[in-house]
Amino acid sequence: MSDDVPKPLLGIEELRARTDALEKQLRESNEAARASLVRAELKAEALRAGMVDLDGLKLFDSTALKVSDTGEVDGAAELMARMKREKPWLFASASSSSPTAPPQAAPMRNKRATEMTAEEYRIARAELLRRR
Repeated sequence: MSDDVPKPLLGIEELRARTDALEKQLRESNEAARASLVRAELKAEALRAGMVDLDGLKLFDSTALKVSDTGEVDGAAELMARMKREKPWLFASASSSSPTAPPQAAPMRNKRATEMTAEEYRIARAELLRRR
């Protein structure tokens, strides 16, 4: 009749061991997610700052960056600004030229005789006669 006796559930020690293992796994998962978020934010800030090669991010100490409760990384922009001052060779130099295209030049339009003053008309007529 020993087959009818149910086996005891997990003991307290076994439950504690499983709980500890799950808590450790949760901590590791949270740290990996935090590190991934910080890397992504640093890459975005580096691109905004004009970093030439993103391999330069390996030189940064990102342990000082804090992730807020809302998931925002605090201090990434400040870190990038400091690195731009301390290691300017990692960043593209600022260009003095404008990235926008210059406005289209309006075609030269000759002034009509009716739009000219008497003096302007006299000068324009003399110039025209001189060219012939």
